[in-house]
Amino acid sequence: MTGTETPARTLVAGVGNIFLTDDGFGVETVRRLGRLDPSRLPPGTELMDAGIRGVHLAYKLLEGYRTLVLVDTVGRGGPPGTLYTIDVGSRPPDARPAPGPLDTHAMDPATVLGLLHDLHAGAGGTLPDEVYVVGCEPLDTADGMGLSDPVEAAVEPAVGLVLDLLARRATAVPDSVPQKN
Repeated sequence: MTGTETPARTLVAGVGNIFLTDDGFGVETVRRLGRLDPSRLPPGTELMDAGIRGVHLAYKLLEGYRTLVLVDTVGRGGPPGTLYTIDVGSRPPDARPAPGPLDTHAMDPATVLGLLHDLHAGAGGTLPDEVYVVGCEPLDTADGMGLSDPVEAAVEPAVGLVLDLLARRATAVPDSVPQKN
């Protein structure tokens, strides 16, 4: 990268409701990322506590990010605290909610990505080329504050997964750059 180029922008967004126990996993993970020395994050990386503001996240993404990393709970049937890294890609999700009233407080990542594609079609903007989810299997998402023990224990390893993913993305050579022989 020369001095005149700007780094590709990356957004790391913590998603979830801190008032529903383990659903606060994404928000807590991004909070801990925010406490790190900023030099540990690649240039062009922004952190966002999206919480339950899915519509705000969808509009934020129209500002032009090459990569999106969502951090959230993901129920896939594993033991509580199990971490997953999912490469979502840039296509709209196959499973989309049926049309109806938009509930901005109940937007899961698939709904946010679907809304993002709909907004892009109507308003323009640049969609992320890459979308990843760093997810954690929850134990409990009932009313209450604080993470369960297995999910709390997964937060620091999740911070490490996000940092590793960002480091790999920062050193990846974009497809559009021709290689010299």
